[in-house]
Amino acid sequence: MLDELKSIEKDGLATLEKVASEADLQAWRTKHLGRNSAVMQAFKNLGALGKDERPAAGQAANQVKVALEGALAKRETALKAGRVAQSLETEQVDVTLPGRRVPLGRLHPVTQTMREIRRIFAEMGFQVYRSRDVETDVYNFQLLNFPPNHPAREMQDSFYVEGGSDENPLLLRTHTSPGQIHAMREAVARDPDNPSPVRIILPGMCYRYEQITARSEIQFTQVEGLAVGKRITFGDLKGTLSDFARRFFNPDVRTRFRASHFPFTEPSAEMDVECFVCGGEGCPVCKQTGWLEILGSGMVHPNVLRNGGYDPEVYSGFAFGMGPERLTMLRYRIEDIRYFWRNDLRFLEQF
Repeated sequence: MLDELKSIEKDGLATLEKVASEADLQAWRTKHLGRNSAVMQAFKNLGALGKDERPAAGQAANQVKVALEGALAKRETALKAGRVAQSLETEQVDVTLPGRRVPLGRLHPVTQTMREIRRIFAEMGFQVYRSRDVETDVYNFQLLNFPPNHPAREMQDSFYVEGGSDENPLLLRTHTSPGQIHAMREAVARDPDNPSPVRIILPGMCYRYEQITARSEIQFTQVEGLAVGKRITFGDLKGTLSDFARRFFNPDVRTRFRASHFPFTEPSAEMDVECFVCGGEGCPVCKQTGWLEILGSGMVHPNVLRNGGYDPEVYSGFAFGMGPERLTMLRYRIEDIRYFWRNDLRFLEQF
């Protein structure tokens, strides 16, 4: 068997020297190192040898296999180098062609909407006010005129966290409205006798313990607005928000206000814009109504003003809240809010 193995190695190496293409190389691999090759058959025939012959024959067969595999690897490298050299000699490079554009990252669509909202209100004189994500029950509910039995105070709507007390637990804020109290109290603290007017927007993340659907998420962004001063009226609220809609959507958009109810505003209203898909005629996007609801608003409730340190007999104000995700969905006709959180580049690269 030893002489046979030497012959197998010699024949394989000699044949390999003549291989000049990938196809021939693959054929050589199958013939000389494949399952039915001569060297693999030698391994199978070791059992028929005597105990004295078997170790030497097995070692020789393994040496032949290693030698053939090493020669195959060298031949593959040589063929590859030959192809590269040939391509450099025969192929031409057009140095005048433009280079490939490097793909750049881009802002998340909700971030783009948030920045546009901030820009519009900055032009109106509103400043950005940041407030905390973890709030106390007092700031998140009580000071905003939520009665103790209000549904939003129940566990199924709020994420409560460790800390606080039984009377005043901690929770992830369910809206950015607690920032109103912080901002008003800071203004009053600077000058208790004559507190300065407040004109701010409060962008941030909110959290609600509810079922995730195509229209709702457990976390979402919100932009709250607050203006407090002397002689502020509902007309100021309507003018501010109507101007925002014209700047955000288009200069000719129509708006309307519908009566609503929020614990921290009185009177309260929801604002609609004319459906920009059908022009108000009715379509599936606006559910055949011709209108799209974009935000809630109202005059700041006297109790909230008082909790913020302002005398409701002297001062008044308006507040509003909008969801950048909803505005983005309406503007681009996105049907599922969950797309914003999946980090799917096929979706994100469209913006």
